[in-house]
Amino acid sequence: MIRQRHRATSALYLTSDLIATVGAFFAAWWLRFGSGLFFTDHLPELGGYLILLPIIVFLWPLVIYFHGLYQVRRGRNRMDEALTMVVAIVLSTVLLASAIILVQPTYIAPGDELPRVLPISRGFLGLFAALDLLLVIAARATIRKRLRASRLRGQNLVRILVVGAGALGRDITRKLLNHREFGFEVVGFLDDDPAKRHHAYFDIPVVGNLDEVETVIAEHRIDQVILALPLDAHRRMAQVADVASQECVELRMVPDIFQYATLKATIEDLDGTPVINLSQVPLQGWSSLVKRTVDVALAAGGLAVLLPFFPLVALAIWLEDRGPIFYRQERMGLDGRPFDMLKFRSMRVNAESSTGPVWAVRDDPRRTRIGAFLRHWSLDELPQLWNVLRGDMSMIGPRPERPAFVHEFKTKIPQYMLRHRVKAGITGWAQVHGWRGNTSIQKRLQYDLYYIENWSFMLDLKILWLTLRYGLRFNAY
Repeated sequence: MIRQRHRATSALYLTSDLIATVGAFFAAWWLRFGSGLFFTDHLPELGGYLILLPIIVFLWPLVIYFHGLYQVRRGRNRMDEALTMVVAIVLSTVLLASAIILVQPTYIAPGDELPRVLPISRGFLGLFAALDLLLVIAARATIRKRLRASRLRGQNLVRILVVGAGALGRDITRKLLNHREFGFEVVGFLDDDPAKRHHAYFDIPVVGNLDEVETVIAEHRIDQVILALPLDAHRRMAQVADVASQECVELRMVPDIFQYATLKATIEDLDGTPVINLSQVPLQGWSSLVKRTVDVALAAGGLAVLLPFFPLVALAIWLEDRGPIFYRQERMGLDGRPFDMLKFRSMRVNAESSTGPVWAVRDDPRRTRIGAFLRHWSLDELPQLWNVLRGDMSMIGPRPERPAFVHEFKTKIPQYMLRHRVKAGITGWAQVHGWRGNTSIQKRLQYDLYYIENWSFMLDLKILWLTLRYGLRFNAY
């Protein structure tokens, strides 16, 4: 049943992709040759271009399939899917263009007796790829919206049996219930603890013990079994897995070792042996490329806009005490590597010569008058756009700390060093929630780890929007 549902959904996506691709083909031809928007010295026959359509109808789904976009996974990251689709369509277009160059297809135009080489417009191919990407993504978004609505109405649900009503089983159940739009319905728990028999968690009953797994699967029409037993129940887990594997259900396992995970855990393959990575971060592959591209674009644009104002700030700093304009301070960034962070100088020259590294405080007496203004509006941070452009920092991320403080915090605060798994940022999730300057390190770490574990392009946009919405005034000190 579950495989039939997967095949039906995959077929639905395949059909929508083909319809969108064929539609993009004719729309691109009309825009390039029939709309009058683009200059052309002659109008080619549509019939000649139709020679390409069978190739496209075969090639496009094939490339998309090998990029894993017909594998039905409820809860797939939409941004990752869109970026993968970009790669698939660009690759398909490149393969089509290469085939055209190598084969040089011919056709017989009306009134001709001999075939002629089909001249394919590069503008047409570019328009076709762009329109195809837009239409395919739009079609898939429409399908997902309809599927999500039907699941919220109680249709097309995956019925799940959770084996283990302990902390691990209840945790995975809570997460499933928090995402009802994925279409998961937890039917019940199995557990050998007599004290849990006839109990309910989240209004979901414990329907039996582990020996009854075969009976419960049949009686409750289970589609998926999730094993969520503690490590010391390894033998029982193997027995349940052996019984469930003989039924027509999906079998998944949530290892209890994930309690030791410090960030998101993932399964990796080492020559056929599964290896659990307990500290995987979402900023990998395409996600990392997207974030870096946005960083470079925003940093370059920000420097271009603000560069005319920098001399005015520099002059004001210099006129007050004739000291240096910029201040370089060593901070700890990605993977614990130190880097020199740039700031407009806001304190007296050699302000820490007698004290060493110390926390800044509100109304810090070491500040200059112009420095107090700059720090009040966070304008002293603007030179860090250069750090972003260099790759030392990101626009969004945990604020970097000085090595002396890092060495102190990592011995006192558990998991503190995890915040160095991503690049430090000019602003971050903790900062837009007010945890900045001389505030609770534990609270800042809590928000930083939430950002790392839940990173997405949309979360970065939200943080940028909150930063702009509330202005640069964070009352830093």
